[in-house]
Amino acid sequence: MEAALSVAMIAVFLLASGGIWLIAKQRDRKRGLLMLVAAAVIAANVAIWSLPVSPPAGNTASPDR
Repeated sequence: MEAALSVAMIAVFLLASGGIWLIAKQRDRKRGLLMLVAAAVIAANVAIWSLPVSPPAGNTASPDR
């Protein structure tokens, strides 16, 4: 799982830098914005995947039973 998160963050960096480059050079603004949106979506997914998981509510049984 850690490898997938690492690859996703590399993709976020590449998409964001490529999108900024396209917008700054005024080559293809629409594609640059789409790349920035894709980077934001992948970054949000990484943030969600890396959140700690809490036990379900109401689970009062001890693990040794």
